[in-house]
Amino acid sequence: MVSFPNCKINLGLSITRKREDGYHDLETGFYPIHLNDILEIVQVPIENKAQDFRFTSSGILIEGDEKQNLCVKAYQLLKADFPEMPAIKMHLHKLIPMGAGLGGGSADGTFALVLLNQLFQLGLSENALIHYALKLGSDCPFFVLNQPCIAKGRGEILEKFDLDLSDYHFVLVHPGIHINTGWAFSKIQPSIASHSLSEILSLPIKEWKELLVNDFENPVFEAYPAIGAIKSNLYQAGAIYAALSGSGSTVFGIFKKENCPTLNFPTHYTTKLVD
Repeated sequence: MVSFPNCKINLGLSITRKREDGYHDLETGFYPIHLNDILEIVQVPIENKAQDFRFTSSGILIEGDEKQNLCVKAYQLLKADFPEMPAIKMHLHKLIPMGAGLGGGSADGTFALVLLNQLFQLGLSENALIHYALKLGSDCPFFVLNQPCIAKGRGEILEKFDLDLSDYHFVLVHPGIHINTGWAFSKIQPSIASHSLSEILSLPIKEWKELLVNDFENPVFEAYPAIGAIKSNLYQAGAIYAALSGSGSTVFGIFKKENCPTLNFPTHYTTKLVD
């Protein structure tokens, strides 16, 4: 069985409170984008009872300990509660840039939960999948719904939001710079946004530029001017709205489809035009 985990962008991102548990409360708009990884799960004969799960990957190199991969963790979460699950082989072909503010890893882990639930008819409800997804990461629950949402709390309190941007192009620009999330949060002074996010997102896109703010932009752009330059270049190319996604380093621009942009970024940047 094959699925295609997609990424997301953040439409506005306000850090509202530092919590006693060390996490932060936030408010953001999650919007799914059709830039996809490929995830395959197949049932296999058990050749070695000590190894009933095999994970492989291709595409963009996934560095680090395999045990920390969210697809692997997703399998382990369900296997603990459903020990009768058969042996499987899971393969992930990685196309979404990592550490880019696009939630690719979160999507992969969440789609693994959903795919395992479907493949082995575990009977998990949407709420149950959201419960498991939150154990993987704060923005994982969004990918269970995978439709425009306003998120609060750690990102797990989700309210579906009616927002259709299918008439626009999205340009995603990833400069290959890794932003340490802990560092980014340390630079934020939590505060309540002056405007309601739902009210802003209900306005025409042309009015978002002055109102729809990502709190991470100021510290990230100050530390990495090249990332700030991407946002400026997207506006110069005709974007109606442009912003950092998450804590970065990807910057996205929204363009009218009749105004296909002419872009001139360095060749080592990953630049995607997505409908």
